[in-house]
Amino acid sequence: MKRWLIGALLFLTSFCAAACPLCFTGFALNITAQDLVDAERSVLALPEGGGQRLRVIEVIRGKAPADGIVEADAVFKLDASSFASVKPLLLLRRDKWPHWVNFGAIDPSSVGWLRELAAGKRAIEMTDADWQAHVASLLPYLENPEPLVADIAYGELASAPYAALRTLKPRLDAPTLRRWVDNPQLAQRQSMYTLLLGIAGDEKDAARFDQRLDAAWTSKDVTNLGPLLTADLELRGASRMKWIDDKYIRDRNRSTSELDAALLALSVQGNANGAVPRERVIRSYRVFMKEHKTLAGFVAQDLAAWKYWDAVPEYRALLKSDPPQHPASQIAIVAYLRQSPGGDVGGTQK
Repeated sequence: MKRWLIGALLFLTSFCAAACPLCFTGFALNITAQDLVDAERSVLALPEGGGQRLRVIEVIRGKAPADGIVEADAVFKLDASSFASVKPLLLLRRDKWPHWVNFGAIDPSSVGWLRELAAGKRAIEMTDADWQAHVASLLPYLENPEPLVADIAYGELASAPYAALRTLKPRLDAPTLRRWVDNPQLAQRQSMYTLLLGIAGDEKDAARFDQRLDAAWTSKDVTNLGPLLTADLELRGASRMKWIDDKYIRDRNRSTSELDAALLALSVQGNANGAVPRERVIRSYRVFMKEHKTLAGFVAQDLAAWKYWDAVPEYRALLKSDPPQHPASQIAIVAYLRQSPGGDVGGTQK
């Protein structure tokens, strides 16, 4: 595979690392506003010439080709269906790439909105206040009649920190979210819509989540489990933590996938430090470390980020104990110990 293609794929996925991870459960690649910000060049171009080229009709950012033409063989993700579109295609390119990337068709009336997004800040530069304003501005575009507009809005909101999504509560419409959650055609977006319903919902929604969670626990189903647990915690608060501890954290019969989903929900809540205080999440993490010793490092990254160093002695002991740590757990523990005051790993695993 050519180096530029690897770079393009990394460009399409790089922002996921900064996102609320729950929104990317089963998440297909989506364009986000960050893609527009990061691309030095972006245009709208109409297919012509029997599938041989595209004619630039609007420049969103940077410069158009000198002759206003993009050759079809210079575009990644271009196929026959692209040339069947009567709308222009949104093409993005970074200066170091020899090719453009096609993100799909969009009505040219959206060009002003695209330019505003392209002029925005990079995610790494955004403050909490920036994120709050950003998600509020994009919320009205969810499920927009223009599919690519809806994709961009969804992709960007899915990329937002969960703490920023929580600030949308006064703006969210619970009945609309319920319809979206129940719509099988929106299955790929159910993760985020479940999270938003947890923020906007009421006791009836909590009861529905409880039914789904009870069924998931019985069947050991992990489908959308992390978002469901997070939404349930958002509605019920810290009082629900005992249930999660009993059903997942202390249950040694749960699969690794189930434990991953439960820990992910706790991580998101702990980072937000809202409906469930971070201190309560840490208590559950310590229980997890005792009940699942070989996986104890799975919570180490959060503990380090939260500067919780009381687990240092336990982690040092676990590195030396039998049975050995899961490889990913061992790596996380070593990283935690190196970040701790003094940075002393204190020996190696047997």
